[in-house]
Amino acid sequence: MAKVAFIGLGVMGYPMAGFLKTKGGHDVTVYNRTAAKAEKWVTEYGGAHAPTPKAAAEGCDIVFACVGNDDDLRSVTTGPDGAFHGLKSGAIFVDHTTASAEVARELYQAAKEKGCGFIDAPVSGGQAGAENGVLTVMCGGDQDVFDQAKPAIECFAKFAGLMGESGAGQLTKMVNQICIAGLVQGLSEAIHFAKKADLDVPKVISAIKGGAAQSWQMENRWETMTDGKFDFGFAVDWMRKDLGICLKTANDTGARLPVTALVDQFYAEVQAMGGNRWDTSSLIARLENAEKK
Repeated sequence: MAKVAFIGLGVMGYPMAGFLKTKGGHDVTVYNRTAAKAEKWVTEYGGAHAPTPKAAAEGCDIVFACVGNDDDLRSVTTGPDGAFHGLKSGAIFVDHTTASAEVARELYQAAKEKGCGFIDAPVSGGQAGAENGVLTVMCGGDQDVFDQAKPAIECFAKFAGLMGESGAGQLTKMVNQICIAGLVQGLSEAIHFAKKADLDVPKVISAIKGGAAQSWQMENRWETMTDGKFDFGFAVDWMRKDLGICLKTANDTGARLPVTALVDQFYAEVQAMGGNRWDTSSLIARLENAEKK
């Protein structure tokens, strides 16, 4: 049992913090920008809530965060009343935000100067993975710090691995998002093609899902995509944020991501259709919308 804090109680952070309490048995203090959400969490799980990230971090062994983007992360760490101002020497900050590798390295250095550890630890598995405690956590940082934090991370993870030095977790998450972008577009085109060819889509999927075309997206999203239902997790707005990070990093490193850049623009078209909060499988709606024009 450790004294821990969790900063950011969104669709991911809320259940993740809950598992630290229920599965890990940790003494948990939470902070959320909207205090009512923190109060609701405490009513449901116990523990305590704090008025600022700094107050939440004070006296903690490990501080977790899951916020929106680089700027949000800087605000809750090094900004006024940020958690870094409350960290005790030897404490560990674990960041589950999907952010840039640059901000991860920046905060790693800032934490090190305070005698603290920092792990960039973006997650994959979506809202369902968070609610079921089966996330994949891709980490960057020092081995000894990761080893100390891993048992707590495993409260809400089915896999937690150290990918390399600071920033490697974020870079691995970018690889994950690049894969998803191409897979969802391919699956969208396949289902759209099957419909236009007057095939029985369930029979087609049943025939191909055990072979080389199989993917998590096919297994879990083909039916909802076929039915035009797009309220099953990771939103288009979030995916565009992530792909923007991927494309910027690719530009910096010299990597070529032509398909990723194209799919990013396809998601922009979904946003223009009003699909900002639809899940990422909504790429098929763009194809069917174009057909109606």
